[in-house]
Amino acid sequence: MDLPRQPGNPYVILGESETGPLNNLQKPWRRIRKTAGLEDVRIHDLRHTYASVAMKDGIDPFTLKEIMGHKNLTTTLRYAHLADDAVQRAAGSVAARLARAVRQDIRSAPLRAVS
Repeated sequence: MDLPRQPGNPYVILGESETGPLNNLQKPWRRIRKTAGLEDVRIHDLRHTYASVAMKDGIDPFTLKEIMGHKNLTTTLRYAHLADDAVQRAAGSVAARLARAVRQDIRSAPLRAVS
């Protein structure tokens, strides 16, 4: 869907003047929430959700930092809440890989006499 553009104005959501952006989204956001039945959702919650979905979809944290406009990676990582099952899968994957490496190392090691 294309939003109407104001000639000479680069902003997607126009403000009260013809040359600036909308600075306060609270009034329209309250209307949107009410219509959608999402009374307790904040705009900030959308940023957290966006970051979490991006991380789950494999967007690396450094790229996500740039997308989110954060100055440091720590802020981005606070936004990107990983689900417990994703953390468990990642930990299990690393553990399995290390276990395979250890088993292979044991198999390839020369036999030693036990004294």
